[in-house]
Amino acid sequence: MTTTIDLNADMGEGFGAWRIGDGVDPRIMPLISSANIAAGFHAGDPSTMADSLRLAAECGVAVGVHPGYRDLVGFGRRHIHASSEELVNDALYQLGALRELAAHEKMTLHHFKLHGALFMHAARDDEFATALCRALERVAPSLPIYCLAGTAIDRAASEAGIRRVHEFYADREYNDEGDIVFVRKVKPLEPAAVAQKVLKACREGRVEAVSGKQVPVSFQSVCIHSDTPGALSLVESVRRALDQAGIEIKAG
Repeated sequence: MTTTIDLNADMGEGFGAWRIGDGVDPRIMPLISSANIAAGFHAGDPSTMADSLRLAAECGVAVGVHPGYRDLVGFGRRHIHASSEELVNDALYQLGALRELAAHEKMTLHHFKLHGALFMHAARDDEFATALCRALERVAPSLPIYCLAGTAIDRAASEAGIRRVHEFYADREYNDEGDIVFVRKVKPLEPAAVAQKVLKACREGRVEAVSGKQVPVSFQSVCIHSDTPGALSLVESVRRALDQAGIEIKAG
């Protein structure tokens, strides 16, 4: 049984006056141990990014960069056809933006995690995953990559000598292969059911796939997406269940 786990959520997911889900709700930050900060391409603007960094610092939460496709209209959940070189440059651009804002707040970044459709692209595409990890090895070798175990980016990061943090996705369905089922619009979920799903994964290392099959999962961090409807309630329920089970919430 897991005794310590990281609980992460995507934060700062707004743009100017616009807000996406609960991604800028300050009530989420004290409940998690690490935050993935949107860095301007799928969401996030300089002031929103800075506000998120300061809130994380106040709450003692580790911060990572959350680069996505250049797709504000689609919130980074649409696949964009672009070369691996272009996508790597876009990811590094976002990393640099958040890293400088973090330095201004006297903070350092804790991890690197791709967003949405770009996350799924890196999970499947060996060329992009390899190019990205080689670039990160040069510019940010100490940043762990949050990813799904056994994917292309997991393998590429391992080959590049970059530490990986494997994730469990509390608010996503799994298939029989242990991969998440990607959707652009998630339906509202029952907080208690999500909390029990997380507890089972932590205690037994298993999750029920959409087929009903029990699938093994290996992870060090639990993710809840802040754009899932009712994300705050989900985070509250999961945090309460983990606390009651005696599982310590701590960034890795």
